[in-house]
Amino acid sequence: MATCAGTVLVPTTAAADRTSRPPASPALLDAMQRDLGLTPAAARERLADEQRAARTERAARAAAGAAYGGSWFDADRGRLTVAVTGREAAAEVRATGASVRLVARGAAELDAAKARVDKLDPPAGVASWRVDPETNGVVVSVVARHRTDNDVSAFLERARAVAPVRVATVPESPRTFAAGTVGGDPYYTGNVRCSIGFSVHGGFVTAGHCGRAGASVRGWDGSAMGTFQGSSFPGDDYAYVSIGHGWWTVPVVLGWGTVPDQLVRGSAEAPVGSSICRSGSTTKWHCGRVLAKNETVNYSDGTVVHQLTKTSVCAEGGDSGGSFLSGDQAQGVTSGGWGNCGSGGETWYQPVNEILNRYGLRLHTA
Repeated sequence: MATCAGTVLVPTTAAADRTSRPPASPALLDAMQRDLGLTPAAARERLADEQRAARTERAARAAAGAAYGGSWFDADRGRLTVAVTGREAAAEVRATGASVRLVARGAAELDAAKARVDKLDPPAGVASWRVDPETNGVVVSVVARHRTDNDVSAFLERARAVAPVRVATVPESPRTFAAGTVGGDPYYTGNVRCSIGFSVHGGFVTAGHCGRAGASVRGWDGSAMGTFQGSSFPGDDYAYVSIGHGWWTVPVVLGWGTVPDQLVRGSAEAPVGSSICRSGSTTKWHCGRVLAKNETVNYSDGTVVHQLTKTSVCAEGGDSGGSFLSGDQAQGVTSGGWGNCGSGGETWYQPVNEILNRYGLRLHTA
């Protein structure tokens, strides 16, 4: 039994298809309605808009070239907005169907600014930082109760010296979502329980903080399953586990009875603002939105992880490593977050394509 996450199958862009071809199973649409507060019609329409935005983003990035400043999906308007640094590029991007915002800094400049902040040593009161295309700067998130701490103020002063910084507050420090052994759940290494991410040919990908290279893995039933072949944490948070002992891979993520098990058909990256769902061995199936990309997270134990994607989906201990999907496209594996699935929270994932490229893996797809 593999523990992974999933979302919904996305419809075609033609208006007629929105009514003639269901974009997802009724149970999947129910999950989006529950977690995103959507009506059935709004959930279907949003999925169609998001699929169109994902295609538009690829075309718009190519059209903008060096003038590209990032992009985000506006759920209220159902459209993708692309930031660009020049009027000539703006005209090219509009031709792809995207809305355009003129900005002072391109994505390359913002990424370089964030990389300079990455070299600073964050105190415990700094939760994360990321490039924010909407504000055309770098957002540093600070835990509210530490906002006026001297070490936090000193960090912000150093960050402002090397990047265009805006400060936001969050209620809690993020943490990873590994958990102690609980009988009957997905996979174990030592006394840690985590969740399987996605099947790849030869094994599966998951979170790096769940185990080190060479560590043995037991399956949900306690039997020998495989071995961590590669693991990176902190800095990154990903791992590759090879399997054997009678276990095999399938291109499926579990719905845990809340929604049907879902097929994985690829790993096309969803834009910021898109809906996304997650499944893990503790909290099962939950949905939310993609909030930001390429965020550096300073976990409560002092470990720092780069290039994570931030979501509004909740998670809890034991969900680490579990899958994030947008439509039928794999997005990433759960790293950590703050809050819980009772009161809410935010969760970060490590993008799956980075893991596949790092280890030369091939996603098992339907």
